[in-house]
Amino acid sequence: MSALEIADIIGIICFALSGFLISVHYNLDILGVFISSFLTALGGGMIRDVLADRTPYVFTDTLPVILVIATVLISLLFKLHKIDDLEGKTAFIISDAVGLVSFAITGSLIAIQNDFNFLGVLILAFLTAVGGGTIRDILINRVPSILVSEFYATVAIIVGLIVYGLHLLELKSLGSLIIVFIFGVALRLLAYYKNWHLPTLSKD
Repeated sequence: MSALEIADIIGIICFALSGFLISVHYNLDILGVFISSFLTALGGGMIRDVLADRTPYVFTDTLPVILVIATVLISLLFKLHKIDDLEGKTAFIISDAVGLVSFAITGSLIAIQNDFNFLGVLILAFLTAVGGGTIRDILINRVPSILVSEFYATVAIIVGLIVYGLHLLELKSLGSLIIVFIFGVALRLLAYYKNWHLPTLSKD
Protein backbone atom coordinates (compact mmCIF):
# COMPACT_ATOMS: atom_id res chain seq x y z
CA MET A 1 0.00 0.00 0.00
CA SER A 2 1.40 3.38 -1.03
CA ALA A 3 1.80 6.46 1.15
CA LEU A 4 -1.00 8.13 -0.83
CA GLU A 5 -3.43 5.28 -0.15
CA ILE A 6 -2.55 5.17 3.55
CA ALA A 7 -3.00 8.93 3.96
CA ASP A 8 -6.30 8.79 2.06
CA ILE A 9 -7.70 6.02 4.27
CA ILE A 10 -6.65 7.81 7.47
CA GLY A 11 -8.13 11.08 6.22
CA ILE A 12 -11.45 9.49 5.23
CA ILE A 13 -11.92 7.76 8.59
CA CYS A 14 -10.98 10.80 10.66
CA PHE A 15 -13.04 13.27 8.65
CA ALA A 16 -16.02 10.88 8.66
CA LEU A 17 -15.79 10.92 12.46
CA SER A 18 -15.44 14.70 12.45
CA GLY A 19 -18.51 15.03 10.22
CA PHE A 20 -20.43 12.69 12.50
CA LEU A 21 -19.57 14.71 15.61
CA ILE A 22 -20.50 18.01 13.96
CA SER A 23 -23.85 16.61 12.78
CA VAL A 24 -24.65 15.44 16.31
CA HIS A 25 -23.72 18.85 17.69
CA TYR A 26 -26.25 20.45 15.30
CA ASN A 27 -28.98 17.87 16.07
CA LEU A 28 -29.26 16.55 12.50
CA ASP A 29 -31.43 13.51 11.81
CA ILE A 30 -29.90 10.18 10.82
CA LEU A 31 -29.85 11.08 7.10
CA GLY A 32 -28.19 14.38 7.96
CA VAL A 33 -25.59 12.51 9.99
CA PHE A 34 -24.65 10.35 7.00
CA ILE A 35 -24.67 13.31 4.60
CA SER A 36 -22.43 15.32 6.93
CA SER A 37 -20.03 12.39 7.32
CA PHE A 38 -19.89 11.70 3.58
CA LEU A 39 -19.37 15.35 2.63
CA THR A 40 -16.65 15.90 5.23
CA ALA A 41 -14.81 12.69 4.39
CA LEU A 42 -15.13 12.67 0.59
CA GLY A 43 -15.83 16.25 -0.52
CA GLY A 44 -12.22 17.42 -0.43
CA GLY A 45 -10.99 14.33 -2.27
CA MET A 46 -13.57 14.81 -5.01
CA ILE A 47 -12.48 18.43 -5.50
CA ARG A 48 -8.85 17.26 -5.60
CA ASP A 49 -9.50 14.60 -8.21
CA VAL A 50 -11.56 16.89 -10.46
CA LEU A 51 -8.82 19.56 -10.43
CA ALA A 52 -6.21 16.90 -11.16
CA ASP A 53 -8.31 15.66 -14.11
CA ARG A 54 -8.95 12.29 -12.46
CA THR A 55 -12.17 10.37 -12.03
CA PRO A 56 -13.06 10.90 -8.35
CA TYR A 57 -11.76 8.04 -6.25
CA VAL A 58 -15.14 7.56 -4.60
CA PHE A 59 -16.74 6.77 -8.00
CA THR A 60 -14.31 3.98 -8.87
CA ASP A 61 -13.64 2.31 -5.54
CA THR A 62 -16.07 1.10 -2.89
CA LEU A 63 -13.55 1.38 -0.05
CA PRO A 64 -14.20 5.09 0.73
CA VAL A 65 -17.95 4.50 1.04
CA ILE A 66 -17.40 1.44 3.22
CA LEU A 67 -15.02 3.38 5.47
CA VAL A 68 -17.50 6.22 5.99
CA ILE A 69 -20.44 3.91 6.71
CA ALA A 70 -18.35 1.79 9.07
CA THR A 71 -17.10 4.88 10.92
CA VAL A 72 -20.64 6.20 11.43
CA LEU A 73 -21.97 2.81 12.56
CA ILE A 74 -19.08 2.30 15.01
CA SER A 75 -19.62 5.82 16.37
CA LEU A 76 -23.29 5.01 16.93
CA LEU A 77 -22.38 1.67 18.49
CA PHE A 78 -20.11 3.38 21.02
CA LYS A 79 -22.82 6.02 21.61
CA LEU A 80 -20.58 8.97 20.77
CA HIS A 81 -23.75 10.92 19.92
CA LYS A 82 -24.72 10.93 23.61
CA ILE A 83 -21.63 12.84 24.75
CA ASP A 84 -22.19 16.51 25.56
CA ASP A 85 -20.12 19.29 23.94
CA LEU A 86 -18.62 16.95 21.34
CA GLU A 87 -17.06 19.79 19.38
CA GLY A 88 -14.81 20.62 22.29
CA LYS A 89 -13.87 17.05 23.09
CA THR A 90 -10.49 15.50 22.39
CA ALA A 91 -12.02 12.94 19.98
CA PHE A 92 -13.26 15.70 17.68
CA ILE A 93 -10.13 17.83 17.89
CA ILE A 94 -7.77 14.94 17.15
CA SER A 95 -9.88 13.39 14.38
CA ASP A 96 -10.21 16.76 12.67
CA ALA A 97 -6.46 17.45 12.96
CA VAL A 98 -5.50 14.01 11.63
CA GLY A 99 -7.98 14.31 8.74
CA LEU A 100 -6.74 17.80 7.89
CA VAL A 101 -3.08 16.77 7.69
CA SER A 102 -3.76 13.45 5.92
CA PHE A 103 -5.73 15.13 3.16
CA ALA A 104 -3.20 17.95 2.84
CA ILE A 105 -0.60 15.24 2.17
CA THR A 106 -2.77 13.42 -0.39
CA GLY A 107 -3.51 16.68 -2.18
CA SER A 108 0.20 17.49 -2.34
CA LEU A 109 1.13 14.02 -3.60
CA ILE A 110 -1.46 14.01 -6.37
CA ALA A 111 -0.46 17.52 -7.42
CA ILE A 112 3.17 16.38 -7.64
CA GLN A 113 2.17 13.27 -9.60
CA ASN A 114 0.41 15.55 -12.10
CA ASP A 115 3.45 17.86 -12.39
CA PHE A 116 1.71 20.85 -10.78
CA ASN A 117 3.93 23.80 -9.98
CA PHE A 118 4.55 25.21 -6.50
CA LEU A 119 1.28 27.15 -6.40
CA GLY A 120 -0.68 24.19 -7.73
CA VAL A 121 0.65 21.93 -4.98
CA LEU A 122 -0.28 24.39 -2.24
CA ILE A 123 -3.76 25.01 -3.65
CA LEU A 124 -4.51 21.30 -4.06
CA ALA A 125 -3.24 20.57 -0.55
CA PHE A 126 -5.44 23.37 0.80
CA LEU A 127 -8.60 22.42 -1.11
CA THR A 128 -8.28 18.71 -0.37
CA ALA A 129 -7.85 19.38 3.34
CA VAL A 130 -10.63 21.93 3.85
CA GLY A 131 -12.99 21.37 0.89
CA GLY A 132 -15.21 18.72 2.45
CA GLY A 133 -15.56 20.50 5.77
CA THR A 134 -16.37 23.80 4.04
CA ILE A 135 -19.13 22.21 1.93
CA ARG A 136 -20.55 20.59 5.07
CA ASP A 137 -20.48 23.86 7.03
CA ILE A 138 -22.24 25.78 4.26
CA LEU A 139 -24.91 23.08 4.03
CA ILE A 140 -25.71 23.25 7.76
CA ASN A 141 -25.56 27.08 7.76
CA ARG A 142 -22.39 27.21 9.85
CA VAL A 143 -19.54 29.66 9.29
CA PRO A 144 -16.79 27.55 7.62
CA SER A 145 -13.96 26.61 9.97
CA ILE A 146 -11.33 28.06 7.63
CA LEU A 147 -12.76 31.55 8.20
CA VAL A 148 -12.90 31.52 11.98
CA SER A 149 -10.76 28.70 13.33
CA GLU A 150 -7.37 29.41 14.80
CA PHE A 151 -4.48 28.42 12.55
CA TYR A 152 -6.49 25.75 10.69
CA ALA A 153 -6.15 26.05 6.92
CA THR A 154 -2.65 27.47 7.43
CA VAL A 155 -1.54 24.03 8.64
CA ALA A 156 -2.63 22.49 5.32
CA ILE A 157 -0.60 25.06 3.39
CA ILE A 158 2.47 24.48 5.58
CA VAL A 159 2.18 20.70 5.07
CA GLY A 160 1.86 21.19 1.31
CA LEU A 161 4.94 23.42 1.34
CA ILE A 162 6.98 20.81 3.23
CA VAL A 163 5.90 17.94 0.96
CA TYR A 164 6.80 19.98 -2.13
CA GLY A 165 10.17 20.80 -0.58
CA LEU A 166 10.83 17.10 0.07
CA HIS A 167 9.94 16.40 -3.55
CA LEU A 168 12.41 18.99 -4.83
CA LEU A 169 15.15 17.60 -2.58
CA GLU A 170 14.27 14.02 -3.62
CA LEU A 171 13.65 13.10 0.01
CA LYS A 172 10.00 12.15 -0.39
CA SER A 173 9.45 8.69 1.09
CA LEU A 174 7.02 6.93 3.40
CA GLY A 175 9.29 7.65 6.36
CA SER A 176 9.64 11.35 5.61
CA LEU A 177 5.88 11.68 5.01
CA ILE A 178 5.17 10.05 8.37
CA ILE A 179 7.39 12.69 9.99
CA VAL A 180 5.50 15.43 8.11
CA PHE A 181 2.22 13.89 9.25
CA ILE A 182 3.27 13.85 12.91
CA PHE A 183 4.56 17.41 12.65
CA GLY A 184 1.35 18.64 11.00
CA VAL A 185 -0.94 17.03 13.57
CA ALA A 186 1.22 18.31 16.44
CA LEU A 187 1.20 21.82 14.95
CA ARG A 188 -2.59 21.83 14.59
CA LEU A 189 -3.13 20.55 18.13
CA LEU A 190 -0.64 23.04 19.54
CA ALA A 191 -2.35 25.86 17.66
CA TYR A 192 -5.72 24.77 19.03
CA TYR A 193 -4.67 24.48 22.66
CA LYS A 194 -2.52 27.63 22.55
CA ASN A 195 -5.33 29.45 20.75
CA TRP A 196 -3.04 30.72 18.00
CA HIS A 197 -4.56 33.03 15.41
CA LEU A 198 -3.23 34.73 12.32
CA PRO A 199 -3.08 38.53 12.70
CA THR A 200 -6.20 40.41 11.71
CA LEU A 201 -6.54 43.81 10.11
CA SER A 202 -7.84 46.62 12.28
CA LYS A 203 -8.82 50.24 11.69
CA ASP A 204 -7.04 51.24 14.91
